[in-house]
Amino acid sequence: MTSDDLRVTMEQVGDRFDLGEYEIDAYLTVLEHGDLTASQIADRTDIPQPRVYDTVRSLSDRGLVELRESRPMKVIAVDPEEAFSGVQTSLMDMVSELEARYTAPARDTEAVSLVKSRSTILRYLEEVIDAAEFELALSLTPDLLDRYEDELSAAIDAGVSIELLVTPASEAPDPDEFDYHDVATTARARRGITTPVIAVADGEYSIYATQDALRDDEDRYGVIFNRSALGFLVSGFFGTVLWTTAERTLAANGEDRPFPRRYSSIRRCVKELQELEGDFYATIEGRDIETGSSRVVRGEVVGFSFEAGERVAGMKIRTDDGVVTVGGQVAALEDVEAHEIRVGRNSPPER
Repeated sequence: MTSDDLRVTMEQVGDRFDLGEYEIDAYLTVLEHGDLTASQIADRTDIPQPRVYDTVRSLSDRGLVELRESRPMKVIAVDPEEAFSGVQTSLMDMVSELEARYTAPARDTEAVSLVKSRSTILRYLEEVIDAAEFELALSLTPDLLDRYEDELSAAIDAGVSIELLVTPASEAPDPDEFDYHDVATTARARRGITTPVIAVADGEYSIYATQDALRDDEDRYGVIFNRSALGFLVSGFFGTVLWTTAERTLAANGEDRPFPRRYSSIRRCVKELQELEGDFYATIEGRDIETGSSRVVRGEVVGFSFEAGERVAGMKIRTDDGVVTVGGQVAALEDVEAHEIRVGRNSPPER
């Protein structure tokens, strides 16, 4: 199909579907009854009597109805399969041609992007959820929880650890009626519509949006951190501001993943390990606090620090060179800032 042919096809499809409110009302009414007079159409719709004749003639010109010139004139419905057969074929051909010409937009060129469209925000939310390999932090409205329930269930089945915050708490599904462990490792509810919508996959790929932005408020927007090191800002905000101020717990820790486990959040790692018994060994990838150079720490976990409110977390690792202290992103008091943590039971896991 040439460019000119494609343009003509698009114009033809557009002309066929360019129906006004009166035309739509009249067409659906005639379809329902099979045939009607102009007066009967006026009685069954909000179309003014003087406008009925122009309306049905427009439908006739599009091949959607037939006009039987009698007294009174009859408007007869055309079988939709026949009426739209040409359009259906043209539409399928047009979509195939457009698909062939479509060039997928590059999504990895910008580390940080602003988006306003509700549909774009929803698409990125789904992408972040699908991208998670081992850890997912989410703040969702009840409607979004329903929308992505299947994706979250699949992530749980794949072994992804999920912290889920549902907001506003007053609209969160009742735990007696909804099994949160099907979609989350741990779930909490937070009060108010001011809580943003957030998704963070493995501490990197993330999205932040206000609830207003999902109502197509043109003055609101979403921010995408496309596998950027800045993604930890969203993760940190979720862990220290939102998660710790949740109103109530919807599902307690349902963590039963086997070891070795992977974490991007040291807060989550420390919290889980403190609730378990036995010895742990860790392999931690991060950077040296003093030099900024990449550093890998391997050894036995010999201590934890976990302040009340879950705002500060750290751990001590006994290595061949001595004990090393490890903190989370932007750590300053520890020796190493952790970016990814692997924990095993008998020995430090391989990278």
